[in-house]
Amino acid sequence: MVLLDRVDELLEHIKMVETDTIELTRAAQVQVATFIESKGLVLDDETLEVMQYQDIISQQLSATIEAMESVQTGISGLEHSLSKEERAQALDVMSERLQSVLEHAKERHSAFSGKTADGSSDDGIEFF
Repeated sequence: MVLLDRVDELLEHIKMVETDTIELTRAAQVQVATFIESKGLVLDDETLEVMQYQDIISQQLSATIEAMESVQTGISGLEHSLSKEERAQALDVMSERLQSVLEHAKERHSAFSGKTADGSSDDGIEFF
């Protein structure tokens, strides 16, 4: 199915871009931390919290990469279905899985953005 092949290729491209973004933000964070350490700077709590945003960005992008991989797995399984009836059933199953993937991705987005499960705001980023 050509359409699903294109979707799969698009998802693969987006995953590569997000992986590159994760690596770039980590490299930038390391450079900033090295600069701060070399200058002996002492950061306030607000600045420390802002510096944790890189971790949040990486977690968000990792969650979307996982969601895309789930979709790709579904596409791969669908492509191996032989009959039209099996494909129709597989599309229904894939639709349900996509709904589940979407719900899970939304939950992770909320969790990684400093919000509680019910969507209310947390008191800030927890430092580990």
